[in-house]
Amino acid sequence: MPRGSVDMNFLFTLGELQRLVRAYADRQAARYGITRAQWAVLAKVERNEGLKQSELAEQMEMQPITLTRLIDRLCDNGWIERRGDDTDRRVNRLYLRKAARPLLGKLSGLRSELTATALRRHQSIRRPSPARPTGSDQGKRAQRHSKSSR
Repeated sequence: MPRGSVDMNFLFTLGELQRLVRAYADRQAARYGITRAQWAVLAKVERNEGLKQSELAEQMEMQPITLTRLIDRLCDNGWIERRGDDTDRRVNRLYLRKAARPLLGKLSGLRSELTATALRRHQSIRRPSPARPTGSDQGKRAQRHSKSSR
């Protein structure tokens, strides 16, 4: 098989895996009344409380207005709060609210479940099916067996 096709198949498979994981994560996050994008914001803020809203937009490769709408919804649900910066009144810093902690605990379990599911599926995709012996392989095996049983 030409090298290019192996590289291309890997990239297509990787892209498909990513799409499937995102779709699955969307469905599972919806069980908790949250979107995958909101979950991502909560997770980032949990790891970096006090992060500037502009820094978060950059880290998430998201337009600031899109992030602002997500944060508005998270604030409305009582999961995040914006606090002004002490040195620059134009800056908002983001902090988790107490109400977000139980949700993040549930989402952490979901994240572990998603990872385990993706890895199981990846391993089943990677595992080659057992090769069937060809006629010449069967003959060689029979010769080895007859020599070892003498």
